[in-house]
Amino acid sequence: MSGFPGRPDNPTGGPRRSYQVRPDELEGAVRETLSRQVAVARPLGVDPAGQAIRRANRIRRRRTAAGLALAAVTTVLLSAGMAQLGAETGRDGAPIVVIGDPDPSNRPIPTASVPGATPSPGTPAPLHPSETLVSADGQRLVLPDVGPAERAQLLPGGGGWLVVSTPTTAGRSLWAVQNDGLVQVLLAGAGSIALAPDGRQVAWRDGGDLLVAGVVGTQLIGAARTPAPADAEPVRFVGDNVLVRLDPADAGHALWRPGAGQLTEAVARKTLNVYGALPDGRLVGQIPATDPGSTCLAVLDPTRHLNPVRTGCGPELSQDGVGGISTDGRWLLVNGSVGKASGALLVDLQRLGPTTTAVPAGPSMTGAIVWSTESHASYLDGSGELVRVDVGRVRAGKPASPAPVAGVPAGDRPVLVTHF
Repeated sequence: MSGFPGRPDNPTGGPRRSYQVRPDELEGAVRETLSRQVAVARPLGVDPAGQAIRRANRIRRRRTAAGLALAAVTTVLLSAGMAQLGAETGRDGAPIVVIGDPDPSNRPIPTASVPGATPSPGTPAPLHPSETLVSADGQRLVLPDVGPAERAQLLPGGGGWLVVSTPTTAGRSLWAVQNDGLVQVLLAGAGSIALAPDGRQVAWRDGGDLLVAGVVGTQLIGAARTPAPADAEPVRFVGDNVLVRLDPADAGHALWRPGAGQLTEAVARKTLNVYGALPDGRLVGQIPATDPGSTCLAVLDPTRHLNPVRTGCGPELSQDGVGGISTDGRWLLVNGSVGKASGALLVDLQRLGPTTTAVPAGPSMTGAIVWSTESHASYLDGSGELVRVDVGRVRAGKPASPAPVAGVPAGDRPVLVTHF
């Protein structure tokens, strides 16, 4: 209706506006409006990709820092056990090299056998080098992928063996042979190698230096070194100290205390050989006698530059350096001669004096001497046969006789160890 009579509500005079819209037209219009809005690029207030990259960088930095901290803590803990070696003289030792297949299923496993066991007929010869260990009671253990060797002893914890090779033109090697067959080369091309009785330390010659390191698992850590005379070589451990032969062609030994600095040459020039330690820490060795060409036994004090505190002369002693002391410190087995008999001699160290006596104990000894009890010892003779010494029988005039090691091929020389 209009406020003016006779005039319509739409003063434009055009056609009436249509309010009839079909649903499909409305839907098309809405789609077109939305598509136009999407097509317009608008700046984002936040960059999601940048946030993700920055978050990843933060996580990586935290993980790196945590890894470095863990490595530092591990290094400190491992080095703490070797603090006595003297950090001021330490340098990195030779790298550890793992040889062989890391898959345990493909490794030859060390195999043990009991006395009397022999290989079955037609058994083929081994394709890989190996070394046979023999215990004082005649048991055998074959170590694969090592050899030939001159010494072996258990790893700390008993998880395998430390094996010292025989000398070659390239030097000596030190292997760690685990019970699962894995062989690791701890040292290669070294000079003389000495092992601590508990297997926790190793000393060796490397070029113009002497080195000592701890054994942790199957690794050498905390190496310390000192310059050494041209022909000096480590012989054995005396506690945490290293007994060093100054000149193999002449008399003279010295104790190297790794935590105290360099080796002192001007000491202990009277000793020819050192056979081992007594329970009180003193050493038993061989020194020149007053008569030219003769030698005597002596008890040496390691706290006084290895000066002799007691001597005993009488038996003619070999100068090959082979000998071993019983666990109670009373008996010494040493090569020498008494009258017309030559070979291993048994000496009562409690009766060491001007007229020391010795009795024949068996054929000449080679390599290590193992005292399984205070009155029973074992060793290998020159042909690799096992000799078991009973002190009671030897004192009664019945020297020990050699016996072949069952299962060891002719010409092969086993390595004697205390036990498996």
